[in-house]
Amino acid sequence: MSGHVVEDILGYAREGCALRERFFAENAEQLARVARTMAVCLARGGKLLFCGNGGSAADAQHLAAEFVNRFQIERPPLPALALTTDSSILTAVGNDYGFERVFAKQVQALGVRGDVLTGISTSGNSPNVLEAMRAAREKGMITVGLAGQNGDIVPLSDFALLVPHATTALIQEIHIAAGHLLCKLVDYYLFEAVMELRPYLDEG
Repeated sequence: MSGHVVEDILGYAREGCALRERFFAENAEQLARVARTMAVCLARGGKLLFCGNGGSAADAQHLAAEFVNRFQIERPPLPALALTTDSSILTAVGNDYGFERVFAKQVQALGVRGDVLTGISTSGNSPNVLEAMRAAREKGMITVGLAGQNGDIVPLSDFALLVPHATTALIQEIHIAAGHLLCKLVDYYLFEAVMELRPYLDEG
């Protein structure tokens, strides 16, 4: 293997590691707030919804599966849905209303006040994700935006988790790492530190 290829590999790894450290240093408190919000939602009988396109659709499905099955500890299944998986719904809505509405219609049908929608968009400008976030706001849901450096998703997000980079692949790598951490923290709040959650359950 040529030294040039090896250096490319190591350079990519270094850039990714530096980005990961920066993201978590800048977003640690926000991640804790998002996880606590998700845990409160679930403790009150709500559910988590996820949506995104392409690699972000895969992340939406991945994270929903972690909540429904398990993450690291043995615990009851938690209600979570990826809005990216039902081909009949996606093609029916896309055909009748346009691709921009494929997630929003599902939010309108399945979401209720207090549920949490996580919209994943590396650009922060995916039209169908933005429509879903608007529909969630109209229903009184809580919105979490996972995006790159910025985008129209930010003002639609109660919580915005932004990766300060322009490379889609690196942004997606941080998104799934953040998603895994949210799974871990939600489990912590619900099953290991219930007393920390109690004051938030009493609010509202």
